[in-house]
Amino acid sequence: MTRVGLVGFGGAGAGFHAPLLQAAGLTVTSVVTRNPERIERAARDVPNAHVLPDVDALLRRAEAEALDLIVLASPSGLHVEQARQVVEAGIACVVDKPLACDAHSAVELVDFAAAEGIPLTVFQNRRYDPQFRTLERVLRSGALGELHETELRWERWRPVRNDRWREQLPPEQGGGLLLDLHTHLIDQLVLLHGPVETVYAELAAWTSAGEDDTFLAMRHTGGYRSHVRASSVAGAPGPRVRVQGSAGAYILGSAQGEQTAFPDADAPDGHLGWIVQGPQRQPVPVVDSDPADFYRAVAAALASEDPQSGMPVDPRDAVHVLAVIDAARASNRGRRVMDVLTPGQVPD
Repeated sequence: MTRVGLVGFGGAGAGFHAPLLQAAGLTVTSVVTRNPERIERAARDVPNAHVLPDVDALLRRAEAEALDLIVLASPSGLHVEQARQVVEAGIACVVDKPLACDAHSAVELVDFAAAEGIPLTVFQNRRYDPQFRTLERVLRSGALGELHETELRWERWRPVRNDRWREQLPPEQGGGLLLDLHTHLIDQLVLLHGPVETVYAELAAWTSAGEDDTFLAMRHTGGYRSHVRASSVAGAPGPRVRVQGSAGAYILGSAQGEQTAFPDADAPDGHLGWIVQGPQRQPVPVVDSDPADFYRAVAAALASEDPQSGMPVDPRDAVHVLAVIDAARASNRGRRVMDVLTPGQVPD
């Protein structure tokens, strides 16, 4: 039984990590939080876990609890410092996305963990969404012919900002949509179409300290084009997915209960989106996928002879995603297309 210490019990820790860890058969033995409401929730959700005030207290108990893994579901600006503490303690570590606030900090952490021989991975749970797995199957099937362009959107209507650290902190401390939603969207596009070579970005912060309205145009290795938008101030949220090809298009309206301005792009139960050819369209059967498989893969890796190679997400994937984000910020400042330079990657 894999024993886990969970740092943070807010939206990520309580809403995603704890239930997925439990569903995968791992045991949460400790939770780190100081918030009184979250302490009460931890007592309900993981009643046998010790509740501790900080990472130092968790690491002091780590040997007594025989921890196999520590999961960091803390604010993004704390990830690098806390992950280094975990690695120095010799314990495998899962870091919620983003791995760091910039690519250089991320690669330094990855190199440090590799030098210490401590397994490190990044929680890219959206790789396991039925939405992404269905999109992946459609693109691999050849049903769209030669692919021309992929568009991903994650837009919401929140004209009054949420009272959370993600909206209150500036980008250099982990706030803003680039480090939040774009870390999912860019990661998915890289998996589908390969590394990103150039990016052009238009960014705005209308209600938040960090970006709350964003657009990226990217070119991947080989020249493939992808566009990605994320916004908290979209009064008419667009379709989550639209892929154009020589034989038709794939479109998905909403996903996971989110409302969009394109409800007619939703499909019947048991389906996700449509393959569209002008006035004709066919619903696409959903690909079943279990997000808890991420933690099942982590547990299997920890039980293997080479835990790092078995991890479900290569942390250097996260370094590349952050390099795209860094280049996007430079593009917005300079109002021009920027090359993506991934630290630690040997150029061709």
